[in-house]
Amino acid sequence: MNVKKVGVLVGSLRKESFSKKLAQNVAMLFPEGYELEMVEIGNIPFYNQDFDDEDNLPAEIGEFRNKIAELDAFLLITPEYNRSVPAVLKNALDTASRPMTDNKWSGKPAAIISQSPGGLGGFGANQHLRQTLTCLNVPVLQQPEAYIGNVATLLNENGEITNEGTVEFLTKFVNKFVDLIEKY
Repeated sequence: MNVKKVGVLVGSLRKESFSKKLAQNVAMLFPEGYELEMVEIGNIPFYNQDFDDEDNLPAEIGEFRNKIAELDAFLLITPEYNRSVPAVLKNALDTASRPMTDNKWSGKPAAIISQSPGGLGGFGANQHLRQTLTCLNVPVLQQPEAYIGNVATLLNENGEITNEGTVEFLTKFVNKFVDLIEKY
């Protein structure tokens, strides 16, 4: 069996972030044959084209690009900051898409889960990620869309999702994402 490697990118750096807790819960819903890996994005310097133009690439960027190149698909789980994508996640997308002739994301499927302690569930971040991923030639799971609102009420003290309806929805989401991955 050919194991599919799915990189999980979390748009929050906070140790106890809701996005990280969701990622841990969702990772357990993937079927056999899927290997999920949390991809560190907090140590990547802000992208500067001079790195590539002057052949002066920081080691962290080279390592990150190599990691993205070896993965088959991506699950992005993020909060919303000021109605958009957290800078750390946008920087990760930009960094591995350069130089333009060597976009590491291109053609690899992705799915997005946005979350918020409020009721909107990170709608703005989710939609902005879709715009960026389209530009990067990343096929994105269209349905079901995953906006997890009131996330704090869905997790227990151990970070586990306690709401059965949410687990059912996320299982359906993962199954549809697996279908998309299998097409590519």
